[in-house]
Amino acid sequence: MKKVVIIGGGFSGTAVAIHLVQLSAAPLDITVLEPRAAIGGGVAYSSSDPVHRINVPATRMQLAGEEEGAFERWYRQQPDFCSDPQAQWGEAIYPQRGAFGRYLAQRFHQAARHPRHRLRQVTERAVACEEKCVITEQGKAFAADLIVLAVSHPPPAVPERLKGKIPTGKLLENPWQTAALADIAVHERIAIMGTGLTMADVVASLKQRGHQGPILAFSRHGMLSRTDAQGTKPEWQQCFDVTLSLKQQLAAIRLAVRQATAQQLPWQSVLDAVRSQAQGLWQHWSLADKHRFLRHLRTCWDVHRYRVAPQVYAQVDQLRQQGTLKVLAARLHDIEYRDNVLHLHLQQRNGQRDHALADRLILTTGPAHQALIQQQPLLKQWADAGQLQSDPLGLGIHVNTRSEVLDAQMRPNPFLLVAGPAARGTFGELMGLPQVADHALKVARQTLATLDIPCVTERCCP
Repeated sequence: MKKVVIIGGGFSGTAVAIHLVQLSAAPLDITVLEPRAAIGGGVAYSSSDPVHRINVPATRMQLAGEEEGAFERWYRQQPDFCSDPQAQWGEAIYPQRGAFGRYLAQRFHQAARHPRHRLRQVTERAVACEEKCVITEQGKAFAADLIVLAVSHPPPAVPERLKGKIPTGKLLENPWQTAALADIAVHERIAIMGTGLTMADVVASLKQRGHQGPILAFSRHGMLSRTDAQGTKPEWQQCFDVTLSLKQQLAAIRLAVRQATAQQLPWQSVLDAVRSQAQGLWQHWSLADKHRFLRHLRTCWDVHRYRVAPQVYAQVDQLRQQGTLKVLAARLHDIEYRDNVLHLHLQQRNGQRDHALADRLILTTGPAHQALIQQQPLLKQWADAGQLQSDPLGLGIHVNTRSEVLDAQMRPNPFLLVAGPAARGTFGELMGLPQVADHALKVARQTLATLDIPCVTERCCP
């Protein structure tokens, strides 16, 4: 029986495991190393905060290969559906994120009951690899014929200008640990660095807890995440030319948005069409164009592509209208801590200097993907040995189009695959659920091909 070890049991690792059970014609021994007690949640879907909701309607949330609406049909049969009427927004349902995590866990446990395969979760962290054995922090060894890295998002990186300047408790470095918000007094002045999706979640959580103090959110561009179009959203039928340069592609997308507007269609329809083709576009761009995109267009793309749930958007908008939340396009020039108060020296995009006072500073600048390898002992071990490297863009782990890890000499390792956002340097669009779900299925197929195991059906073959 071939042995597969999956490191990470968030969405990607869980989905790969489920697909392997569904597709493999030969018995498999699959171990998922996930230190969290609950499988499937990961960073994205393990939140227990009731205001943290999935960002798209439930009808669009499912594993690759499932019928559209599979998750929503499951959700309607759960107690949450009746106990959370706020999930309904117009004709769509936006459940709490933890509900999707529970759905994935149930699907995993169903797969684990398969009579031909052995599938299990081990609640330990992988820290080393020796002679085709993955070693956990408790010293357990798991033999592996093939390893899938489905590692989690790293927390935001603390900027150098903040290190050593702010006492413990005054800087909240990891906004995903929402229990830390419980220590914030109701009238404290809050500064938030970053204005994207995580900022909106933090603001909604503070409001849920009855916070009444002023909130200042700032980022270099000061852009806020948009919400999705409400009601039925027609599809935009257009194939974008993969041979165009970044500049030409941007012009084509802007033209499409203008054409959609003239037809009284929302810009979201155009961006959804771009998103569905984004991996092909990305892989045809030059490395220079990819760098230009990340430097100049990434923020604009992110706030339009990764949309916020309408319930959260409404709360953020309400606080802005009330004046409780202020959003600035500014960067942090310096920070001081005097008399138990944080003094923030900001420089706005127009050059104007600003001074703000805060009792706490919360980082919501997004995952520090460039620090992924150095933060995880196992990845660092492989990198130090030349068996793994960061991708040229600093987005994650360098892989080829088969998701095989490339070593320092650019040689692929067919027995070490990457599933999920850590591979996005190669694939580009690999953060939103549809693309991550499709990638998990592809990694499962590649796993079987590498192990020379036939698929149950022809459709699963690579």
